Amino acid sequence: MTSSTANSSGVGPFDTRFQTGAGVLSAVLFLVAIFIGWTGYQDGELLVVGTEMNIVTGIAGLMIVGFFAVVSLVAALYMEPGFDH
Repeated sequence: MTSSTANSSGVGPFDTRFQTGAGVLSAVLFLVAIFIGWTGYQDGELLVVGTEMNIVTGIAGLMIVGFFAVVSLVAALYMEPGFDH
């Protein structure tokens, strides 16, 4: 075993508060993306904003929010602790 692997801190996913928070944010964003996509599919109206949606705006919202959900999930899984550890 090399010295770099022998001296690693062994921090896994969801061990720090940042990783847990980013994971929760990712889950919430995935749910919001599904809601926006479904609202667009149903030609519905967003409750807070009052914007009427169609399939194109629903898919666009699903892709944008889904992108941020994936970025948050990657940050939760691969972010290492800072210099204070």
